[in-house]
Amino acid sequence: MTVISWLQQKISNLHPRTETQTLTAADLIDFKIVVVEFLDNVESNCGEIVTRLLDSKEGLSATYYDDPFPKTFLNLESRTLFDLIDRGQSIIERSRADVLVWGCREGDKIRLNFQTEQQYENEDCAFVSLLDSLYLPAAIFSSDQPLPHAIGNLIYGAVISSINTFSKEKQIQKRYLLKKIINLLSKDDSAKNLSIDYLPYIMNFLGIIYLSYSYDNHQEKDFKIVRNLFDTALKHQDLIKNPIHLGCIYYHLGQLYDSATQNMVHRPMSYYRDAIIFYRQAQKHLSKYNYPYDYGYISYKLSELFFNYWKQKNDIQALRDAVFQLRESEKIYTYAQFPEFWSELQGRLGYLLSLLGSFTNSEEICELAIASYKNQQKVITERRDPLAWARIQEDIGEIYYRLGKESADKDLLEEALEYFHDALYIFENAEDEDEIKKLNTHIAKTSQILSLSR
Repeated sequence: MTVISWLQQKISNLHPRTETQTLTAADLIDFKIVVVEFLDNVESNCGEIVTRLLDSKEGLSATYYDDPFPKTFLNLESRTLFDLIDRGQSIIERSRADVLVWGCREGDKIRLNFQTEQQYENEDCAFVSLLDSLYLPAAIFSSDQPLPHAIGNLIYGAVISSINTFSKEKQIQKRYLLKKIINLLSKDDSAKNLSIDYLPYIMNFLGIIYLSYSYDNHQEKDFKIVRNLFDTALKHQDLIKNPIHLGCIYYHLGQLYDSATQNMVHRPMSYYRDAIIFYRQAQKHLSKYNYPYDYGYISYKLSELFFNYWKQKNDIQALRDAVFQLRESEKIYTYAQFPEFWSELQGRLGYLLSLLGSFTNSEEICELAIASYKNQQKVITERRDPLAWARIQEDIGEIYYRLGKESADKDLLEEALEYFHDALYIFENAEDEDEIKKLNTHIAKTSQILSLSR
């Protein structure tokens, strides 16, 4: 059975989504795609061919970037990965691209990779890693004949799946386009003669495309389709020469089960277990020393899984594991390079440590929680975002209150009052009645304990 015929058999009927039914072609905006001139050792125009292909697709506007610069970093080796990311981010910032497409020849194959802004620090359910590689025969990129429609639509789907969508309108458009692409792929056998050597990479991207469309469909059928796509890629892992590509497949299986823990109607604990297993398997191939951003983001997702598992099972070890994984992520996403995401990590870490400190009655852990919250305020300052800053002050005040109450320590209780009053001042100016009421309650309770201890 060929790759495309397999797809035709599996996804002949899609589950409809209500948000895609009201969108028409007239409503579409164009996502901006920039294709960088390919790294090739022969005279070719592969990058221009891909640019023309994408520019002809619905919902896309593609341009070709041919400014000369060394592209040796496209070997995907760990020692040059930072150069690749930095150069790509620079082009994205200048061009305002939604997706940057890299191309590189490896023997008789062309490898495509896809880069976006905030690729390793987003929460918008874009499942594509920069390391995800789509291998295709170099011979098909010939100006003498058009690309097979199935290959063109596969590249189209990979690009759409890569897009970071930070608005409801763009998310609706992304799904609208993905649905049309999946329908096209399920009816097209123009790539039926493609060699089996390409199967694991194509199956990986078919899995990504379908996962990007259906991750919150709540449908067991869709879950099984995506699982089968990635399983098929794994069954042919002997064709994968570079372990990072195998790591990406495990990573996406982790994302699939992770999404199931949040979106499936029936959410057995096995989803949590399998998500953790696959994420950890991915980290064996995407180690923190060689591919730190993928490793660190997986650690961030593992932390969320362990935390949600703890909420359901009340297993204190799961809460400890959630803290450990977040600490792993913190080591990679530093304040200097990722200030916004680092700030989010610090706030999350403050919350988890405050819970752990409370359940273990550990003053030391509570102090670590306070330190994390204060770290968060290096980015979320009173001037920049007074309401968010005030909520952090309130969180810190609650930790000091709990510590002071348990140890009858007046200094800690007075510290709590100071933080509560700081927060109250901001919320009074904002006329936030709910927060004002809550903080006045905190202040009254703290003051009452202080008066009894004098």
